[in-house]
Amino acid sequence: MKIAIHRESREGETRVALTPEAVAVLVRDGWDVHVQSGAGTASHFTDENYRAAGATVAERVSGDVTLRVNSPSMAEAADVPEGSLHLSFLSPLLSTDVVKVLNDRRVTVVSFDLVPRISRAQYMDALSSQATVAGYRAALAGAEHFDRFFPLLTTAAGTIRPAKVLVMGAGVAGLQAISTARRLGAKVRAYDVRSAAKEEAESAGATFVKLSVTADAAGGYARELTDDERAQQQAELLGEVANADIVITTAAVPGRKSPILVTTAMVEAMSEGSIIVDMAADGGGNCELTKVGHVVHHHGVRIVGMQNPASQMGASASFMYANNVLKLLGLFGAKGTVNPDWSDEVVVGSTVATNGQVNHAPTAQALGLAHQPIVAPVKESE
Repeated sequence: MKIAIHRESREGETRVALTPEAVAVLVRDGWDVHVQSGAGTASHFTDENYRAAGATVAERVSGDVTLRVNSPSMAEAADVPEGSLHLSFLSPLLSTDVVKVLNDRRVTVVSFDLVPRISRAQYMDALSSQATVAGYRAALAGAEHFDRFFPLLTTAAGTIRPAKVLVMGAGVAGLQAISTARRLGAKVRAYDVRSAAKEEAESAGATFVKLSVTADAAGGYARELTDDERAQQQAELLGEVANADIVITTAAVPGRKSPILVTTAMVEAMSEGSIIVDMAADGGGNCELTKVGHVVHHHGVRIVGMQNPASQMGASASFMYANNVLKLLGLFGAKGTVNPDWSDEVVVGSTVATNGQVNHAPTAQALGLAHQPIVAPVKESE
């Protein structure tokens, strides 16, 4: 069976769904891999690299399995072969029109956004792998825009104090931002609305900021704050933000608008020359003044609205994403054949639609369709 790897059509996207190294693995497993010409160029993988790995390279590709990084456009979705398998970061609640097109074509639609956060699925957890890249890149962006040193320097010309970095959000991206800022020599403080994040933040090298507002929920996640809690949180964070040289915000919620953590008043309380790096800009931003893809100057502070931060390190991000793809695809087929195990909770949990039915309840509701849970076939007794 054929696997098709397409060029990404999202503006500024540098990642590719499979690296040549990953292609070679699939070819050895019996898959016929077809790569659209130039698909890996932005990540420094040439067409010749893919040919050497055993792929067919052509201007137009199509297959029984379509692999992408981002959700396809409407036109691209209409080109996906009927009854095939599609894997990508679909963000189904933000791409309901695309889901409808694919579902009408009876495509089995799988989204990396929905991979269950369980131990067994960590090797296919592309949200975490790409957040790792984004967190690292955010710390570098802070250092790039900050016109002073990060580390403590003692020189004949005087002693330079280390930069003070505040990381807001201690999930995967935040922890990587903490670690990277620490490696650069900064003094790092970290805040998370989940009290359970304290130990991980401190292990990464940060001093944890404890506020009176917490929002712990089941499974280590955070519940949504009430309006009163949000106001209290912002009031208590004002001094922390004002004291920081660089603030890195990481609170992105897949499929929803990013929460506001940094108000205009907080920005105006910061010292001139301070930097805010907003990793959640694609979702509207954690700072009231953020503009995605732009650097906003306000009151002597620069607010960096990072656009698709993982894509700013296309080669490494593609390497990690491709490994996630190999692991997840392995649950949907092997030896060159698509054969999903519908009794597997990872397979079921990551599937948006199959056989013309929408299986992801929130997406079905958004489309005004009946939710059709996947029912595993009864295995015949031996």
